[in-house]
Amino acid sequence: MANLPSPSVVETEGEYIHVRFRDPDQFDQIRTPEWADRVSDSVSKGSEVRMGRRGDDWVVQSILVDKHVGESKAREQAEEILRKIEA
Repeated sequence: MANLPSPSVVETEGEYIHVRFRDPDQFDQIRTPEWADRVSDSVSKGSEVRMGRRGDDWVVQSILVDKHVGESKAREQAEEILRKIEA
């Protein structure tokens, strides 16, 4: 199993709880690919995945979860989404 990062920041902003796994400043680009959103929706409907590119590699930068689930549950769901994408 890959060595996956733990959330570094979990905060509510607007309609989402942002669960950040990696600093956005370390990436050349950040995108929200449709395929990653399909994966995340299988865990938490309406969630979004922000992927960051370093060189040729794309990894999860952060995951946005609907704020109605609460910060604790959002953290759990984001970690599950991360495992599905990167493990």
